[in-house]
Amino acid sequence: MITRRAALAASAAAFAIGGAATARPAPPAGFARREGMALTLDGRPYRFVGANLWYAAWIGGQPRLGRELDRLAGLGVTNLRIAASAEQSPLKNSVRPAFRDETGAYDERLLTGLDHAVAEIGRRGMKSVLYLTNFWEWSGGMATYLLWTNGGRYIDMNDPAHPWPEFPDFVAGFYGSEAAIALYHDHVRRIIGRVNSVTGVAYADDPAIMGWQLANEPRPGGSDAVGDRTLADFHGWIGSTAKLIRSLAPHQLISTGGEGLKGSLEREALVVSSQAFDEIDYTTAHVWPGNWGWLNRTDMAGTHARAMEQSADYVARHVELARRLGKPLVVEEFGYPRDGDRYGGDVPTTMRDAFYTMVHGAVLASAREGGPLAGSNFWAWNGEGRAAHPDARFRIGDDAFLGDPPHEPQGWYGVFDSDASTLERIRAHAAELARV
Repeated sequence: MITRRAALAASAAAFAIGGAATARPAPPAGFARREGMALTLDGRPYRFVGANLWYAAWIGGQPRLGRELDRLAGLGVTNLRIAASAEQSPLKNSVRPAFRDETGAYDERLLTGLDHAVAEIGRRGMKSVLYLTNFWEWSGGMATYLLWTNGGRYIDMNDPAHPWPEFPDFVAGFYGSEAAIALYHDHVRRIIGRVNSVTGVAYADDPAIMGWQLANEPRPGGSDAVGDRTLADFHGWIGSTAKLIRSLAPHQLISTGGEGLKGSLEREALVVSSQAFDEIDYTTAHVWPGNWGWLNRTDMAGTHARAMEQSADYVARHVELARRLGKPLVVEEFGYPRDGDRYGGDVPTTMRDAFYTMVHGAVLASAREGGPLAGSNFWAWNGEGRAAHPDARFRIGDDAFLGDPPHEPQGWYGVFDSDASTLERIRAHAAELARV
């Protein structure tokens, strides 16, 4: 296991790699920017209520996209985190269609779908955050880049023959694969260098894109042993990719897309070292009490108070880590099951609503005291989407995309347009945050 001295050395190394913070020229009007621990927009603090809408490109160009964005705008949501990648993969739960395949051929439907999404988000005065690959299997992700370059070897997540943490330990091999990273960097160049076919504006020049994320939930591995071996490669990947993105999109923000402590082997020093690069503009945290064992989903009522306490502490710890780094923080994923861990839109959301209120309260408290927590993006928006099958499972060929990805029951964490109490919580929070 890595020693505290070694962990601190890794943190110091990352600061050295990133170098002292350097002043960048102010971006043109309309672009969000970082100023110390704050995000700003045209000289004013930029604080936001956001949602995850990972599937925006998959419904881009369809009437549904406009309806969903109008619903979200009506709630006061101004920031959307969406996927700008999916790799064609044999992994069991990977989404179809995908952006690209092993040959480098792209699905123009998804590229133009992403164009429509960015255009419609901008037309409503909203901002988007685009992530460029995924640590997890449900969009192909890093495991797919690996299998494209290692002779086709892979592990399926949740395969009983390969129990946890074999899958994340396998995927961590991505950071040390020059061939896999080269393919990924090709995708980064392809997307950031794209000119929007709807607006005619280059992605890198579009203020509707607040920023780019290296990946969804990158982590150095699932076990301490693999994480220790991977740490230098992990830092190298962050540094090289962030520098590449900065060279391509100098006016837009960059973040890793990481979970925080849960994606950093529970080590504060690793959170600091992974976020310390000068090119990383703000830090991120994800909060999943139901996935992390804080909430017993077979006894939600009996463990809800404990889950709330641990979640509030987790957010508070990341606020302090952001202060230590001197950078803004966004709680960009937070999710909670419906009552009884059921999936239908008719199931109450009593405990979820309390969880949302806790996260929203932390954002408000930070805003009022000038702290680093700039906003939050709940996971995720289902809107008018509904599960197509009685078991609430996604099947290849389904086109009613929901915020619950293909590897999870549809309706588990997603917010439907009929969830009146949750929608009112979001609306009230947006109004209160706007008054700060």
